[in-house]
Amino acid sequence: MKYLYQTVRRYPLSSLLIGVIWYLSFFTPPKTGLDNVALIDKWVHVVMYGGTCTVIWAEYIRRHRVAAPRRLFLLAWLAPIVMSGVIELLQEYCTDGRRSGDWLDLAANATGVTLAAVAGSLFFRIYRGRSSR
Repeated sequence: MKYLYQTVRRYPLSSLLIGVIWYLSFFTPPKTGLDNVALIDKWVHVVMYGGTCTVIWAEYIRRHRVAAPRRLFLLAWLAPIVMSGVIELLQEYCTDGRRSGDWLDLAANATGVTLAAVAGSLFFRIYRGRSSR
C-alpha cells in the first residue's frame, strides 16, 4: 500500500489519467452525433492511451535524470498495453452485456502507447542532450 501511495505522489497526473481510463472503460457512454463518424471509437482510444503514456514519459523524465530503460519500458509501454487487455477482457466478461471487449480497441490502445513511447524516447534524448550542456 505504501508503494501505491508513493507512486501516486510521484506521478499524480499519470495516476489521475489511469483512473479516468478505468472509469471511462466501465460506464455506459451516452449517444452523441460523433457516433456516426467512422472509427471514432478507435481514434479516441489512440488519443486516450497515447496522451496518458505521454504524460507518464514526461513525469518520469522530470523525476529521473538518468533513464532506466527497462523500468521505463515496463512502466510506459508494456504496463498500459497489459492494462488495456485486462480492461477489454473485463468488459467482455464482467459487464453483463453493457460493454463488450474489442480486440481492435486493444490494437488502437497499443498504437497510442507505441506512438507515445517513440515521442517520449525522442524527447528524452533531446532533454538529456540539453541537460548535459
